[in-house]
Amino acid sequence: MEQAGLRDAAALVGRARRVVVFTGAGMSAESGVPTFRDALTGLWRRFDPQALATPEAFEDDPALVWGWYESRRRAVLSARPNAGHAAVAAIEARVPGSVVVTQNVDDLHERAGSAAPVHLHGSLFAPRCSACARPAPLPDDPTDGGPVDSRPLHGGPADGSPADSRPLPGGPADGQPVDGGSVDGPAGDGRVPPPECARCGAPVRPGVVWFGEALPEAALEAAVDAASSCDLLLTVGTSGVVYPAAEIPRVAARFGAPVIQVNPQETPLDEVCDVNLRGPAARVLPALVEAAWGVPRVS
Repeated sequence: MEQAGLRDAAALVGRARRVVVFTGAGMSAESGVPTFRDALTGLWRRFDPQALATPEAFEDDPALVWGWYESRRRAVLSARPNAGHAAVAAIEARVPGSVVVTQNVDDLHERAGSAAPVHLHGSLFAPRCSACARPAPLPDDPTDGGPVDSRPLHGGPADGSPADSRPLPGGPADGQPVDGGSVDGPAGDGRVPPPECARCGAPVRPGVVWFGEALPEAALEAAVDAASSCDLLLTVGTSGVVYPAAEIPRVAARFGAPVIQVNPQETPLDEVCDVNLRGPAARVLPALVEAAWGVPRVS
């Protein structure tokens, strides 16, 4: 990370009044959460994740798909927000007009202190009925048999890849994958029957966006509105190739906002960025917060 680039980025952050922080899989991967495209392990290694993440797969074998997503949720529960998540929360605290938009389906932003991230690809922590879409309660935490506690850690979903490519208007990780263990059903094959909807009795599905599904309309509208009215957008840990989410930084650029990218690698978003900070989010974002406001680094 070049110091000149850090100074330029800090100057932009320090005078911004409406910041959008747009995050992707690289942010959570630094906490050890496997990305959606990582090779599966354990009893899931014989499956292709892209074959499980479809409405058709859930219709054909709901217990298999539900069991896989419960394994993913358990891995997230075993992870903790990293210094990058904490730095994002620090930016929100310093710039009250900030909005976090994430492609990730975990709850690490919330646990780091972000109040209301916009989840473009849904959330592992928001199951709903597959028929009537009624929100459903979370299952008991498979790690200890008790209810899931996802309250924020004071002081401090892997992203689905929808096939919807409608246009919008106007990295490698440092962390090692979390081993959250496998949720396993009676047959020992990973299948776990999903709960039934309390209203209509249909099976409850994971609250994520699957291949072939459109993004949640409210989340998409909120993200576009935030990007079109911000005066700075930070894009962090995203490859910039999953559409329509990858259009969000371009929307901000088209409306005249400077764009800062934090990523260890080059991405297609390089062409719209004013400053590129090469490096992992857990290292770069705390340094950016310190340079912008002269406060000790969050960790």
